[in-house]
Amino acid sequence: MALKVFVCLFLSLIANQLSATSLEEVVVVASKTKKTLGDTASSISVLRYEDLIRVSPVHINELLHRTPGVWISRGNGQESLTSVRSPVLTGAGSCGAFLVMQDGVSLRAPGFCNVNQLFEGPSEIAERIEVFRGPNSSVYGSNAVHGVINIITPGPRAGNNYISFEAGPDDFYRSKLGFSKESIRVDFSGSHDDGYKNDSGYGQQKLLVKHSGELQGWEINSSLVLSNLNQETAGFITGFEAYKAEDQKKENPNPEAYRDAYSLRILSDLSREVSWGTINVKPYMRSVGMKFLQHFLPGQPEERNGHDSMGLSLVAQSNQWWTLGADLEFTQGFLEETQENSVQGSGFLSATLPPGKHYDYEVDASLFGLFMRAEHSFSPKASISGGLRFQYTDYNYDNKMIDGRTKEDGTNCGFGGCRFSRPSDREDSFSNLSPNIGFIYKFSSSSQAYASLARGFRAPQTTELYRLQNQQEVANINEVELDSIEIGFRSQGERSKFFMSAFSMKKDNFIFRDTQRQNVDSGETIHRGLEVAWDYQINSRFSTSTSFTYAKHKYDNSPGISRENIRGNIIDTAPKTLGSARLRWEPTDKLDFEFEWVHIGSYFQDPGNQHKYEGHDLFHIRTEFDIDKNGSTVFAHVKNLGDKDYAERADFAFGSHRYFVGTPRSIYVGYRMSF
Repeated sequence: MALKVFVCLFLSLIANQLSATSLEEVVVVASKTKKTLGDTASSISVLRYEDLIRVSPVHINELLHRTPGVWISRGNGQESLTSVRSPVLTGAGSCGAFLVMQDGVSLRAPGFCNVNQLFEGPSEIAERIEVFRGPNSSVYGSNAVHGVINIITPGPRAGNNYISFEAGPDDFYRSKLGFSKESIRVDFSGSHDDGYKNDSGYGQQKLLVKHSGELQGWEINSSLVLSNLNQETAGFITGFEAYKAEDQKKENPNPEAYRDAYSLRILSDLSREVSWGTINVKPYMRSVGMKFLQHFLPGQPEERNGHDSMGLSLVAQSNQWWTLGADLEFTQGFLEETQENSVQGSGFLSATLPPGKHYDYEVDASLFGLFMRAEHSFSPKASISGGLRFQYTDYNYDNKMIDGRTKEDGTNCGFGGCRFSRPSDREDSFSNLSPNIGFIYKFSSSSQAYASLARGFRAPQTTELYRLQNQQEVANINEVELDSIEIGFRSQGERSKFFMSAFSMKKDNFIFRDTQRQNVDSGETIHRGLEVAWDYQINSRFSTSTSFTYAKHKYDNSPGISRENIRGNIIDTAPKTLGSARLRWEPTDKLDFEFEWVHIGSYFQDPGNQHKYEGHDLFHIRTEFDIDKNGSTVFAHVKNLGDKDYAERADFAFGSHRYFVGTPRSIYVGYRMSF
């Protein structure tokens, strides 16, 4: 009771201190339609164009740590692992816990996610990024479990033309341009980086072409987005605190590793005002492909995968209280794995992982979803909303090789059979209902509290179902489900913006590979935390912003990940604390400084909680100087100002500490001209 009184007094105090400015920022990620932030009973952060320009990130993790509850763990080059109200999740299907979109369309088809899928998004040339924390499957369906990241691209408009050049250490160079004329817009980003570690460079290009127009009462926005990545990949370095050893930091134990990936998305957004509301029709298609050397596996096989999709999203929103929608999507995907050389060393591995083709399969997938949302206001201050989605997912799997655990030519492996196992042709389908309900109470036009209950789900990914090992012939795994309860408060005034939320989530049937190398679904986890964000304009020259998260992510059973009892243990790679803070100083109208602190708390590196990474704190400085009134700006960034030794990622596997090394102090400079 005392806690409730304290919270109410605290929220009332903040509400009274802020002037009456409505929460009018428009977001789209929560409902597939444009809504003001104040009308959503959920946690949403928006990174605006000013943030994207000021940070000018080399990697998207430099942006997303500005939002509470989010950590993008950088791998080598443009690779990453994602955490949104979760541990950093690993494994072939773990990416299914997060939905990453461009303009409301998933970067990849559900069932065909990739842990590194963020590098396919056009974040370098985006207009804004919306981050939804917590489940949103009642609107978007499968994969919107822990969170949604929506990268929104700019449209044609006057006064948003620019060209920029940047340079940094290790021969990093990037050029970007954006140009609009009448109804056409073109944006391009091209970058080159030799990499901090030996033989770890990459080249990356992204292109956006967008067209806007009207036809017989329909407003039409169409876009084409291309991305290409050619990367020389560096592997983990090993040994306790090896990231601190000067003679190891730049080592690359896998100079032969590489990753080549491309993506293409074409979509149109057609909207029309009618007497009772708005109709939105969104047809789209995508094509993605990737090949990379699996340097982290014995024998280092090459994997090739990709898929092509066509889809359609329909949404009807009334002027009053309801929204109806439907989604339809068809996908053709494939995966091949081929090992060129014999495994050296162990006779067992050499016998069970022979050269040749290990997997070669195709999957035809179809998805059908229906959702509805309704809202009701009890009074000018109190309102309730709810939603429900039904989704049907079907996979038709076709093995292009001999079924079972044989070599490519059908002969048997030693020691009882090959490690890889190819299931027989089969069809799998999944049906899900995902509800949510939210309540909003407005203290004033500038402050409100909210509460929500929601369920998220994801169907198994195709790699979890059909890329089997050892004696497993069929992966009898079901959908992952997560139930969430959340309460929050937000307020916005002329000088201050404040947000706070507390959440508790229970996840059932999380899918993992057990100690017998079989894909199973009996995992249970619990996730609880508190998130805070606060922006404050001190005066005309100084402003601050901060975000902080305290959370505990625990195993709720012992599902075979470890031979020991791990129930109640903290999940590995799950820091209890995450945070960042910024102080912005504008000493003159032309000069701007930003000082930033980024905090990653300590975390366990293994499920047994026997090995731990100490965490780290980094400091950065960014500055901009406007050369003239015509839009010419020079800028500089100093990253890792204190030259801290740290690991971008740390884990413990195969009896050894493993690290991706963080970069030392680095200086980037650039020039940007707007016209």
